[in-house]
Amino acid sequence: MKVLVACEYSGRVRDAFIRRGHDAMSCDLLPTDVPGPHYQGDCFDLDWSLFDLVIAHPPCTHLCLSGNRYYAGTQARLDAAQFVWRMWCQPVARLAIENPTGTINSLLPGMPRPQYIQPWQFGHGETKKTGIWKRGLPDLVPTNIVDGRDPRVHRLPPSPDRWKLRSTTYQGIADAMAEQWGRLC
Repeated sequence: MKVLVACEYSGRVRDAFIRRGHDAMSCDLLPTDVPGPHYQGDCFDLDWSLFDLVIAHPPCTHLCLSGNRYYAGTQARLDAAQFVWRMWCQPVARLAIENPTGTINSLLPGMPRPQYIQPWQFGHGETKKTGIWKRGLPDLVPTNIVDGRDPRVHRLPPSPDRWKLRSTTYQGIADAMAEQWGRLC
């Protein structure tokens, strides 16, 4: 299967698909953190119709509920929502858009309701409620429910890399996407 992981600098989801034998590449404005197939640039430079599956991780800063005090009613939030809508309208049969709990459905009523997942359902004893808006894909099934409900990412101290640490996909979730969605083709 040919897979595009849009707005991913970490390579975590991309590499999970590659390990399962798929032709996967990541794409982000930033360089990739680990070597692998990566397009550094705007994800809309690529023809999404050439991929069997696209998993997109649009920036959440302006969309997530934790940003309400800064971004509610701002043009930045509306622009972020339009970016998500542009992703949703791309010509690809299997699409997943991932983002923390936020304002996507209130700003974009044409979007489907998301499936919400937690890291503790995929082997990580932490909380970070995350929505996945899907087209042509089944729900992700939990693979390893573990104890622990620590909101670690919400309590990270200020640092230059805090945003990266908060936005990196958990390995268990990346593996579940590759295992479960990778079987579709």
